[in-house]
Amino acid sequence: MGLRGGPTQDEVMAVSLAKLGIRPGDRVVDIGCGTGKISVALSETAERVYAIDRRSEAIAYARAEAARAGRGNIEFFEGDAAEILPGLDRLDAAFVGGSRRLPEVLDLLADRVRGKIVVNAVMVGTLHEAIESMQRLGIFVEAVHLQVSRSAGIAGGTMFKPINPVYIVVGGAGCS
Repeated sequence: MGLRGGPTQDEVMAVSLAKLGIRPGDRVVDIGCGTGKISVALSETAERVYAIDRRSEAIAYARAEAARAGRGNIEFFEGDAAEILPGLDRLDAAFVGGSRRLPEVLDLLADRVRGKIVVNAVMVGTLHEAIESMQRLGIFVEAVHLQVSRSAGIAGGTMFKPINPVYIVVGGAGCS
């Protein structure tokens, strides 16, 4: 059984987590948490992870993944991130895997996040929206185009099958 829109590929997750630079004691939000894979990975280092998704099936799936991983430091919120974010405590970093109301969400994050904000985008329109919003807010650091290919057998040999590219957009407090 899977969940539409996930999970994030391991290689993409590794780069995204490296760009976030989570440290022990950090409070991090995962917006559009989907399967919970990123939330669980964040919870290995962060003190508290706030996982948000508007889909009830995603929250149920992510909760089950967190329970399987034995992670009790993830708090789940079902609903619209733009409505939930104002009620959260301090945030040290933010991962955005969902693009609904992205400019508004980035406005809220820019005022709350002390460290890095990382947006993963698979659509060029989302990439553009993320960069444009971060530039407007004076927090844009960089955008990374990540293309991953995995080995696969073919005619007794090996080939590489490409996975859809992902754009990783990085912003942060005090960056411009």
